[in-house]
Amino acid sequence: MTTSSETQRLVVVTGASTGMGAAAARELARRGFHVLAGVRRDRDADAIRSAGIEPVILDITKSAHVEALAARVAGDPRALHALVNNAGVQVNAPVEVLPMAQWRQAFEVNLFGHIAVIQALLPALLRSKGRVINISSVGGRYAMATYGAYAGAKFALEAVSDSLRREVAPLGVQVVVVEPGGVRTEIAARGIATANHLAAQMTPEQDERYGGLVQANNKLMASGTASGLTADAAAQVIAKAVTTRRPRTRYTAGRDAALIMSLGRFLSDRTLDRVLAANLRRHYPKGAVGRR
Repeated sequence: MTTSSETQRLVVVTGASTGMGAAAARELARRGFHVLAGVRRDRDADAIRSAGIEPVILDITKSAHVEALAARVAGDPRALHALVNNAGVQVNAPVEVLPMAQWRQAFEVNLFGHIAVIQALLPALLRSKGRVINISSVGGRYAMATYGAYAGAKFALEAVSDSLRREVAPLGVQVVVVEPGGVRTEIAARGIATANHLAAQMTPEQDERYGGLVQANNKLMASGTASGLTADAAAQVIAKAVTTRRPRTRYTAGRDAALIMSLGRFLSDRTLDRVLAANLRRHYPKGAVGRR
């Protein structure tokens, strides 16, 4: 329900061109907030611009963009209620295979860019006693094979969120983590395309070791995405984290995320390894399972 106070508040949503970010921007605007929606291209700005949504060109890895966002917030008389750190990129490849440049890029987008935005906007959030919503992943708690770079950055984002929460809670700022499972967005399709591109560059020996694994993971990712939450349903969880008076420190989004979190609490690492391997095995191409 929209209140008069919400119409006087800003929310920043990064990564709002498509998927969960776009859906969250629309949902928060529907609830009466003025949303500064971070997008990377003019055509994405044109697509999302609507009542209550003001697109801003924002690549969170570019300091000039982050500084411009901070200036935009500082120049607005309305209080900044929340920052939703949603921007991200998915990269899947075995640890041995992924080039170091792409390890660094994954961390730049999925971790360091978020920290840069937090640093830039925290003064405004401290003044308003607002909140930071960091969009992590079930992969931020449990890392599947080939998810080393993506999960590594998300694990780090979880740790930064814990540290930040303990630093700023006494100052009136709340920090919340949202951990989605499979969501029907474009990021999975882009991740599969990137995984296939990287797999094509593997040596014959690496292909022997990991080729079947990469194919199985791609099939599992596609299956999990197809059966996952809609972006609009995920946006409802994000909106709850933004608007609930006393939010939890963490929210899962999707039944698969809740299931994996539950299993992880009760199973040993080795047992969870076997459960995840058995789930993955059925996606292997014929003849490839025996090599694992």
